[in-house]
Amino acid sequence: MEKLVIRGGNPIQGTIRVSGAKNAILPLLAATILTEEESILYDVPNLRDVRVMKEILEDLGIVVREQRDHQGKLIFRVNPKNITTTAVNPNLTEKMRSSIFLMGALLGRFKEATITYPGGCLIGPRPINLHISSLEQLGAILTEEAGFIYARTDQLKGTEIHLDMPSVGATENIMMAAVLAKGRTVVHNAAKEPEIVDLQSFLNKMGARVEGAGTDTLRIQGVSKLYGAEHRVMPDRIEAGTFMVAVTMTGGKLSLENICSYHMEAIIAKLRKAGAKIQRQGDLLTVEMNERPKAIDVKTMPYPGFPTDMQNQMMALACVAEGTSVITENVFDNRFKVADEFRRMGAQIQTDGRIAIIRGAKRLSGATVRASDDLRGGAALVLAGLVAEGVTSVLGVEHIDRGYERLEEKLRVLGVEIERLSWD
Repeated sequence: MEKLVIRGGNPIQGTIRVSGAKNAILPLLAATILTEEESILYDVPNLRDVRVMKEILEDLGIVVREQRDHQGKLIFRVNPKNITTTAVNPNLTEKMRSSIFLMGALLGRFKEATITYPGGCLIGPRPINLHISSLEQLGAILTEEAGFIYARTDQLKGTEIHLDMPSVGATENIMMAAVLAKGRTVVHNAAKEPEIVDLQSFLNKMGARVEGAGTDTLRIQGVSKLYGAEHRVMPDRIEAGTFMVAVTMTGGKLSLENICSYHMEAIIAKLRKAGAKIQRQGDLLTVEMNERPKAIDVKTMPYPGFPTDMQNQMMALACVAEGTSVITENVFDNRFKVADEFRRMGAQIQTDGRIAIIRGAKRLSGATVRASDDLRGGAALVLAGLVAEGVTSVLGVEHIDRGYERLEEKLRVLGVEIERLSWD
């Protein structure tokens, strides 16, 4: 077991490069199944979830070769020609919710798939009924038995699908199933997240005919075959946002390279209200903070609203902001679990259902806290440690590693006193 030990009180100064996006690379890796040819993915983030997905692909018989470019960034060369099974290993599925993406890709290419209910962060109910009903509308027959989902089809056929809610995962699963279906598929109330646009870009490089990503209506014309392609993973807007919150809490000046700032309008707007000075120039974004942050109100919403994956980090900021902040979680039912850990550090937080009221304190106190279940909550505890008096020990680092590449190394470059240690 490992922990992060942080001595708080230092302002952040310096420049870091944002990694490829966790929420983009996982569906991209699933999409490589749709062809027999090799695909090459650049700027792959070296995360625990990516390692699990790589292991899943290799268990299916896919060859994944790793390389490094001249800057040391990770490249995956994925060759799915000799897939030996369409049944996903249940021991691997339970480690990561994103394994559900494999169902649409396997159905698209092989017309069959077997998968167990996926695992991942425990942040309230995240039913996969939208995935199942959408694949059934495309012509798949799905049965459930003893925790397994068995899917098969003679031929997937294009249709019109109306999603009850704009689910990112369901939208991506539909895209991967529909690109090799017969005829035209139209998805209404589709998710608009930038990761949907990134997946569309990759699929179209493979020879698919997908349009409308980034809007609430997707149109997919099925094709008979897809080909290998090369693609660079989009920057991680949640990692970028996490570091932006960090400097807003600690003070100092931070420059972020490899940024798509137009993906982050909601985050930028809230941090400016908190007092941060933010400048954008191409793929460079600079955040400067010279005062105690001001209280902010946040309501999470599907994109382009404020992302739920940034809610815990904003709660950390609110713990030391001047005034009272209100956070409303509109996406997941159980994403305030980290509040108990903040209270160990002296935070004043009241929660009631989907609403949290935080009365900001001038400072927090170092404590031993645990990142449990939700990787974003774990990152938020690290942020709290940056501004706490004394030493903070964050246990459960394996959860943080699911979504942040070398977090402590990047923070050390910025002047933070942080180290990773083993513990029993």
